[in-house]
Amino acid sequence: MKRTNRDPLYTGQLQNTGEIAPSDDAPAGKVAPQSWAIAIAETIMKRNPGTPRDRLARWGYVTGYTLNGIEMVANTTGDPRYWEFIIRVLDQFIDEEGNLNNNIRLDSLDNVMSGNIIVGLYEHTGDERYRTAANQIRRVFDTFPRNSDGGFWHNPKLAGEMWVDGVFMGAMPLIRYGKSIGDSEYCYDEVVKQITLFAGHCRKGNSGLYYHAWAEKQSDKPSKGASSWADPATGLSSEVWSEGLGWYALILVETLSMLPMNHAGRAVILDIYIRLAAGLKRTQDSKSGRWFQIVDKGNEVDNWTDTSGSAMFTYSLQRGIELGLLASREYAPVVTRGYRGIIEKAKINNGGLVDIYSACQGLCVQSNYAEYIDYPKKVNANEAVAGCLWATAIVEKPGAKKTVK
Repeated sequence: MKRTNRDPLYTGQLQNTGEIAPSDDAPAGKVAPQSWAIAIAETIMKRNPGTPRDRLARWGYVTGYTLNGIEMVANTTGDPRYWEFIIRVLDQFIDEEGNLNNNIRLDSLDNVMSGNIIVGLYEHTGDERYRTAANQIRRVFDTFPRNSDGGFWHNPKLAGEMWVDGVFMGAMPLIRYGKSIGDSEYCYDEVVKQITLFAGHCRKGNSGLYYHAWAEKQSDKPSKGASSWADPATGLSSEVWSEGLGWYALILVETLSMLPMNHAGRAVILDIYIRLAAGLKRTQDSKSGRWFQIVDKGNEVDNWTDTSGSAMFTYSLQRGIELGLLASREYAPVVTRGYRGIIEKAKINNGGLVDIYSACQGLCVQSNYAEYIDYPKKVNANEAVAGCLWATAIVEKPGAKKTVK
């Protein structure tokens, strides 16, 4: 249903309250909004009014990830303000000829992810400036450093390191570029390669789950392995991290939404996704509906449920139902529990803005279980805010209401 400026959520009740103190648990909060997706989108716009201090004034994956969620709300509601917001944010990085600002560094997979929403703007507007900007991001992959098997390093300073985060960051702009702009054969093949290489290295037995990262030993690195967190024998990181696995759950289903039905790699990607979905169903916390920070160790007394990864899993499973990849009768209850679990960690504060609790911000590969568990939580962690926007946007879409009854 298209909303209008008469909607209570558009009356100006959402005010910018600035930073708030960290906390592990959400307070009681005010009355829940009619739509969490709209409330989160409105909160993001209020907190990013167009000043140099805005979080979205900084180039990086958080900007792209967040704006992709705003795009979903724009497409569902038909409200032009959301696209206007996306254009305003991205135009601060792109000049009149479509060139990215000189101070933008595209030397990390994290820093190319926003190419996805740039392609989205080209789809929406047909403005050649956005095609030009997307072309610049596409060319980064021609010379990006790789392991001996072709897997991208997370960035040039992390020799040999392949992170699940980076699979998402790099593949998102590539798959959409191939679908909407061109160079489709390369883009599709590269995305399939990166996804399957990661699966081959980081699969955890037959669980359907994946470790956070893998490192190929480099000749100029210490003999114990390429990185301090890497197992000396396998090169693997120690744990299945919720948000990391969430990035993988997202890229799998988004790839399947765009990869041609006749592509030779589609069956492999679908198999990885189906097995992951089964693993997520099995490891969901029956009490909260969320997933644990270390996904497959929910029986550990110090483990805790992570809102960011839980939101990603909820989105991915609902998207799989939507695409006909997963049986609704089997996975809709998982989505229902996941949705309820994440909105339990979303509260309307005294200023009318949405605050998201129980997640970490900017967590890199950790050396052991304790480091993942003890990493500080942050209210309104960037990834959790964007993840909750994605999840609520898809679950609350018309036609998906049956999953939240």
